[in-house]
Amino acid sequence: MTIILFILGLLFLVAGAEALVRGASSLAGRVGISPLVIGLTVVAFGTSAPEMAVSAAASLNGQYDLAMGNVVGSNIFNVLFILGVSALIMPLAVSAQLIRIDVPLMIALSVLLLLLGWDGNIQQWEAALLFAGIVIYTVLLIRQSRKEHVMNVTPSDVPASGSVWLNGAYIIGGLTLLVLGSGWLVDSAIAFANYFGVSERIIGLTIVAAGTSLPELATSVLASIRGERDIAVGNVVGSNIFNILAVLGLSGMISPIGLTVSASTLSFDLPVMILAAAICLPLFFTGFKISRWEGGFFLMSYIAYTLWLIR
Repeated sequence: MTIILFILGLLFLVAGAEALVRGASSLAGRVGISPLVIGLTVVAFGTSAPEMAVSAAASLNGQYDLAMGNVVGSNIFNVLFILGVSALIMPLAVSAQLIRIDVPLMIALSVLLLLLGWDGNIQQWEAALLFAGIVIYTVLLIRQSRKEHVMNVTPSDVPASGSVWLNGAYIIGGLTLLVLGSGWLVDSAIAFANYFGVSERIIGLTIVAAGTSLPELATSVLASIRGERDIAVGNVVGSNIFNILAVLGLSGMISPIGLTVSASTLSFDLPVMILAAAICLPLFFTGFKISRWEGGFFLMSYIAYTLWLIR
């Protein structure tokens, strides 16, 4: 039964994220948002909804290692595995905006998370500051994109299909599936951890992190195949920013004691997440693209990290 609930939870998360992204992307296309900004916001936030649902549910249940491990593991998976696989399929062009603004922001936020958790706890007010950051980031991105759209610099090529009511139904239905799927996934992951004697931290960093990142994987790989490389890369960078600011922000706010951060997370997992984010910048500068050999390097790095965890 636990295995069935785990599989159903993953399926509900993927289906819910797909419905949420479809509805939100179409609505965004109606107001003239550029493909890169759609990748950084609407698509990234939609595909990160499973992380939000799982970490929030885990936080309410007092499973803080699972809540933190899910985000840290997802961010590592997003960069090393998803960008690695996507670049192996098709070398990915990297926007100058990502190199100037969004990747440095991802690196800075990764370091900030380590600093906030250095005392072993991310307090509620610190979590609230993180959540305020995602609001400011989103508003600035949309304002910039709208300005560029008015100047006809980067018009949106995302079709505004379907009625507002239909897209609203997609969004509501997607959120419903995400809530149901996240509850099943958290419960089954905890059961697995207890049965096999594996810590919730490891379960969160591997199985749950990879499971909740399936929407990002599917989105970036499909975008790479279709040549929508701004969305492929923007989705990963935007998801990582969203995970730190919104997912951990909300999870810490709704918990009465904030989020506890284990010594293992501080000494190993967070530094690996920072390193994964940091290596993007110099690699992205090499011709403003992620080549196939760089994608292979990312993928092999993720395999090495996972083997180290489960050794």
